[in-house]
Amino acid sequence: MPSPQSVTGKAKVITEGLAFGESPRWREGRLWLCNWGTGEIVAVDEDGNSEVMLTVPAMLPYSIDWLPDGRLLVVSGREGLLLRQEADGTLATHADLRPLSKNPWNEIVVDGRGNIYVNGGGPAPAPGEHFGPGTIVLITPDGMVRQVAEDIAFANGMAVTPDNQTLIVAESHARRLTAFDIAADGSLFKRRVWADLGSDYPDGICLDTEGCVWYADVPNRHCVRVHEGGAKIGRVEVDRGCFACMLGGAEGRTLFIAAAEWRGFEHMVSDARTGQVLGVAASAPGAGWPSYNSGTR
Repeated sequence: MPSPQSVTGKAKVITEGLAFGESPRWREGRLWLCNWGTGEIVAVDEDGNSEVMLTVPAMLPYSIDWLPDGRLLVVSGREGLLLRQEADGTLATHADLRPLSKNPWNEIVVDGRGNIYVNGGGPAPAPGEHFGPGTIVLITPDGMVRQVAEDIAFANGMAVTPDNQTLIVAESHARRLTAFDIAADGSLFKRRVWADLGSDYPDGICLDTEGCVWYADVPNRHCVRVHEGGAKIGRVEVDRGCFACMLGGAEGRTLFIAAAEWRGFEHMVSDARTGQVLGVAASAPGAGWPSYNSGTR
């Protein structure tokens, strides 16, 4: 059973001055994340030292993960491309998602079998809306691309359980976490509500070894630990919007939070540089995919 925990300790600032940090991933002793607005993918150690690992031609590399062979994948969301970094540092197109949708793509997760899931896209938004119903697409190890879910209410963070049997996605506009069973061929079925979150808006998510999900919440300025069924058993309050979170550190017991001041979709990226990476102790280490130690599959 999950450890009872009503409030987690205060988070400390690991690094600041980011334009807008997103899609944190723990790999090889550092936290990697996309720095929206700069085109950079940066890696930050627990002392706050940062290094630019890659600059993507697109200004918004939306999300990152790795193939089982260690090559970096980058969602170039507005361009509708999934990019792959080769051993020599060059970028190649791993998958072209434009035939499926002309709308931006968002989050990625690679499971333990090498299946790649990318969400976003979907039909055009209604007049006056920023986003239409989202989808999830699957890119298999042999390169086949197909849609495996639809009607996602603003698809955000995704995670796959350690046994590769369940995919959980944050439906931000529906204020819930939704789960799918994963078939042998990577298809998704048996859609169900994993947790109804009430007044919370889940963004980026990660899993821990006790079967709980941590989710980031922008308008409510916190990260929350929730058990399947909706029981909220941990919380970290901060002074700005929480966009994503990831468990990492030496034992996987540090919850890293990508946070920034939120001024609306029209001002997501500005020169104010309010983006921070925060860290706080967690009661259970990371598990599943994206892995808190992605170098080991």
